[in-house]
Amino acid sequence: MTYTLGVDIGTYETKGVLVDAGGAILAEARTPHDMIVPRPGWAEHRAQQDWWGDFVTVTRALLADSGIDPAAVAAVACSAIGPCMLPVDAKGAPLMNGVLYGVDTRAMDEVAELTERIGEDVILDRCGNALTSQSVGPKILWLKRHRPEIYARTARVLSSTSYLVQKLTGAQVIDHYTAANFSPLYDVATRDWCFDLAEDIAAPEMLPRLLWSSEIAGHVTPEAAAETGLAPGTPVTAGTIDAAAEALSVGVTAPGDMMMMYGSTIFIIALTPDRVRDARLWYAPWLFPGQHASMAGLATSGTLTHWFRDHFARDLDRDTAFATLAAEAGAAPPGAGGLVFLPYFSGERTPIHDPHARGAFFGLNLTHTRGHLFRAVLEGIALGTAHVTETYAEAGAPPARVLAVGGGVKNAIWLQATSDACALPQEVCARTVGASYGDAFLARVALGQAEPGDIARWNPVERRVEPADNPALTRAYPLFRSLYEQTKDIMRALSQ
Repeated sequence: MTYTLGVDIGTYETKGVLVDAGGAILAEARTPHDMIVPRPGWAEHRAQQDWWGDFVTVTRALLADSGIDPAAVAAVACSAIGPCMLPVDAKGAPLMNGVLYGVDTRAMDEVAELTERIGEDVILDRCGNALTSQSVGPKILWLKRHRPEIYARTARVLSSTSYLVQKLTGAQVIDHYTAANFSPLYDVATRDWCFDLAEDIAAPEMLPRLLWSSEIAGHVTPEAAAETGLAPGTPVTAGTIDAAAEALSVGVTAPGDMMMMYGSTIFIIALTPDRVRDARLWYAPWLFPGQHASMAGLATSGTLTHWFRDHFARDLDRDTAFATLAAEAGAAPPGAGGLVFLPYFSGERTPIHDPHARGAFFGLNLTHTRGHLFRAVLEGIALGTAHVTETYAEAGAPPARVLAVGGGVKNAIWLQATSDACALPQEVCARTVGASYGDAFLARVALGQAEPGDIARWNPVERRVEPADNPALTRAYPLFRSLYEQTKDIMRALSQ
């Protein structure tokens, strides 16, 4: 029997799995790392330590725990947070920390300038996406202007997954799904890089070779084998962004399927029959040729529960703090006693795309407890998610099926509040391991030993969360929307 190995680099943790040909998990491993916030609006990882170092740690643990011969690993697939920007030199060495996805808002001046110069309609038509903090192109332009000495030494601009594949194989590649986030440098019609919209951002040789996620990018080099314990010559796929691998892991394979990922951020991927053209949402080719994906994401979600625990639950044991906080939130009534919470702690991504947005607890009085506040956090994230699903409906792409995944599905209040606020049922699969499991499956597809639809056998639906009548959240939703609209000018003033 042969096995496939999947590793995913998350915002705060790296996870890996070793899986047999039928989807059974032989070994799991994980290791934590930090997100670096050197100043407000910036978010970074150390590529060599947080990405490659974690990959080595997790892979060695999987091989040791399973006891299998490394030669029995038929293929490896990686995913990682994204889209990220990592400039590397001619030898592939990082020249700075990796700049993270939409939670990093350092390039908003470049976003505004490029949008005005090229035109929002032109960008949307050619690139499929309006320029936002999620876009890599403006961040490369930021690098050129604010770190010219680094830009001058940059041979390639990689994303997080690209860097892992380069370390494993020496190949500098990127999958189409990730590349679509490099606006305005990717043309969604031609499925190729384009440079005519903004020739001053990057030269053609600075971008990686394009592949589909199900293609083999290369093979493990002897140097990478010595570090990881993998066998030299093991095939490695092109990889993808973590959210896409997570969506695949729970069976998002057909138009109408939507993934609701409860992680450091809420991230949503919906497969659609055709391209969705809406500036509030993101578009990308899906992992396989001929398929379309429409994406959305909040800026901070699970991150907020960590923030709350670290600052308001220091009296609790760290290992059991979330269970205690969930119990306290459960004792508070729906609606959190009249509290409205805005989860905009790192600005906000979809659908408002406002880097100046700020978080808030509104309606506090002397009767409110820590349980009320934690419930308000969970419900505020749910209301932000409802704003996103409402946007999908307005764009003509309401989901036919919602599949929930991620660490947050363990929080019953959060999960139920999201179904209630969105008025949508959610299906939870038997395995909620996440992106690393999707990677292991994708490796099997790349070998030609599985079809995308086979994931339903690997990971069947186990339970369903039905929306309940929740008058408190029904009343809170328009107040949530109004609170942002009536305070966004104050938020902008504060941010400046």
